[in-house]
Amino acid sequence: MKSDPGTVHLDIASRLDLLETVQTVLAQLTALVGFSDDQNHYMSVAVRESVANAIKHGNKNDDNKRVTVDFTAVPGQLTVEITDEGPGFDPDSVPDPLAPENLLKADGRGIFFMRQFMDEVSYAFPARGGTIVRMVKKA
Repeated sequence: MKSDPGTVHLDIASRLDLLETVQTVLAQLTALVGFSDDQNHYMSVAVRESVANAIKHGNKNDDNKRVTVDFTAVPGQLTVEITDEGPGFDPDSVPDPLAPENLLKADGRGIFFMRQFMDEVSYAFPARGGTIVRMVKKA
């Protein structure tokens, strides 16, 4: 990725204890872009869910595998790309968390939250493997 003054690149081991580092960077960038406290909160949930999914489901908690998080801030917008080294998945096959049979399940809401809290969510599956989740939030 070309270096850009509005871009921050994190490369972390697949460990859930590193989520706080990601959250700290996100909080600083959302403040710079000028998001409200509510917008910051919802973006924090979406990014946390995406990075946790990359660690748990993508990389299977293998701390030898990496997760990268790229934040790109421009006036009025923040783009976040999370990349893992896992086998990929079919986003359309994820069960609907609002379906009656899923309402009481403890998991399965991450993608739903990401789609609800961000303006754009897309997925890419590079030939080399892994998943790239790209999320955009506009102020």
